[in-house]
Amino acid sequence: MSDGFLLQAVIYLSAAVLCVPLAKRLGMGSVLGYLIAGILIGPFVLGFIGAEGKDIMHFAEFGVVMMLFLIGLELEPLKLWKIRKQILGIGLSQVAGTTLLIFLVALLFRQQWQTALAVSLAIAMSSTAIVLQSLKEKNQLQSAAGQNSFAVLLFQDISVIPILALLPLLALHPATPVTEADHSWLGNIPGWLQTLSVLGAVILVILVGRYIIVPLLRIIAKTRLRELFTASALLIVVAIAYLMEEVGLSPALGTFLAGVVLANSEFKHELESDLDPFKGLLLGLFFIAVGASINFHLLSAQPLLVTFLTLGIILIKIIILLLLGRIFKLSIDQNLIFAIGLSQIGEFAFVLFSFIGQLNILNHEYTDLMMAVTALSMTVTPLLILANEKLILPWFGTKESIKPAADIIDEKNKVIIAGFSHFGSTLGRFLRANGVEATILDNDSDRVDLLRKMGFKVYYGDATRVDLLHSAGAAEAQILITAIDSPEINAQLVETIHKHFPHLELLVRAKNRFDAYELMDLGVRNIYREHLDTSIRLGVDVLRKLGHRSYSAIRAAQNFLKYDEEAMWKLSEHRHDQKEYIVNVRKQIELQEMLLKNDQHHDPTANDHAWDSEFLRENVTQVK
Repeated sequence: MSDGFLLQAVIYLSAAVLCVPLAKRLGMGSVLGYLIAGILIGPFVLGFIGAEGKDIMHFAEFGVVMMLFLIGLELEPLKLWKIRKQILGIGLSQVAGTTLLIFLVALLFRQQWQTALAVSLAIAMSSTAIVLQSLKEKNQLQSAAGQNSFAVLLFQDISVIPILALLPLLALHPATPVTEADHSWLGNIPGWLQTLSVLGAVILVILVGRYIIVPLLRIIAKTRLRELFTASALLIVVAIAYLMEEVGLSPALGTFLAGVVLANSEFKHELESDLDPFKGLLLGLFFIAVGASINFHLLSAQPLLVTFLTLGIILIKIIILLLLGRIFKLSIDQNLIFAIGLSQIGEFAFVLFSFIGQLNILNHEYTDLMMAVTALSMTVTPLLILANEKLILPWFGTKESIKPAADIIDEKNKVIIAGFSHFGSTLGRFLRANGVEATILDNDSDRVDLLRKMGFKVYYGDATRVDLLHSAGAAEAQILITAIDSPEINAQLVETIHKHFPHLELLVRAKNRFDAYELMDLGVRNIYREHLDTSIRLGVDVLRKLGHRSYSAIRAAQNFLKYDEEAMWKLSEHRHDQKEYIVNVRKQIELQEMLLKNDQHHDPTANDHAWDSEFLRENVTQVK
């Protein structure tokens, strides 16, 4: 790694550390802070980074790649089917409406229809990175504006596939010859074959995800090495991005498709947890790179044209989005948030304009111009969002309460079960049979696969990880049951829950009495020893077979369980002194037998019974 690359990385990270907290303090949001940092250190302002900074730009683009992969992971077919009307309704309307209006405007400026259509399709895209980040920071993801924005962005992301397939058919001239810098073989083949190549690449990603990646993850999961699973998650993203780039397609598109394929796998939440920290950092670097890439020389050379295009496109998109919001019955405040938030040109436009230039649909000069307009519109949007929040929305008030952002999870249940082996699965079946649904986590991929085939919805993942618990909805749940057979993992999970989710009521499995003592030291009150109930149940059957009445046998079992639980709490105080512990165990055993014999002969109607069990328990336990 060269010193120049390290210096660029230091400059980027330093700018982020300085500018983002300041922007947040001023109420501008982190996205605008990153963009301002990029502008300041870019070649056209302070000049801390020059042309060599392009290496960082390529590196930072993986933030968008990972974001699209994680979005794809959220999109299970069933979930998509539930919101199909919203996606096809407002999503299709936005893309079609924006494309049509920009297309007509371009024709008025005497552009060829192929060029006008290609450019209008690219301009119809909005920035998934900026919009989702802004909505998340302002806790608006679950609002009407957030839900409709997500539907539009989702349709846009999906529509990139047919757009990339369509563009080669719009090529006016032979594609630009392949150079050393651009070694993609896609540019050397006819337009119809390029279209087939795009569709073939999409099918290949789907097949690889289903038949290669999932089995590979199962093999990796068996090693039980967390860092190896993280490495494999990064490998998936980087490898698919590289292969898509090799054939001249969008890396972000490829990873998005891979995410969709893996959305139904048992590794969904583990992949989310492993990649989310990388996504946040690289996405910030991407925003800095966008700010640094704004061509102020072009802006100063043609200020009126660049300004007219940028503001004109934003205005057209706002008008269309406001009309759609009105049609889909958004309140005024939600409609403004929705329209202004989606008014920029998105990061996918960089990909589309690059492909358009490669196909010679747009010449090099105008391709650079549209790239600059795209970056500038992304920079202006956070300012517009801030102005809307501070200056416009106060005039209308907030008509809809904005719910806090929920953890991304397929289901929200009051109960979470960690560990789903024989103990946990029996418990889960009992709860489900009684109408109680639970979110189930397990760290054994083979068991998860088997249970899924049996009809259980089980998620693969390490339940001791805070990010995975958040993803599983621990912040909203009431009870967490740890049915894990490892005392060490149980102890670790208990500490994590107490620290991050203190509201959760913990019910913990223990292998034996000594494991239960360790859990007591951690403050756990609800402890369930593995074989205690089974042993007592067997004892009840023995009493029945020897002629005891069922009622008497069951009552004896209940009393034994009660006395044994009480004795365990008393014995825990002496467990570190073996001699003292043995003495007290013998006393407790003797006391329990006396209490049980007394219960057998106790007449509830006799007020002066000499062997009253409560009196005996309170007095005998004082004897050392």
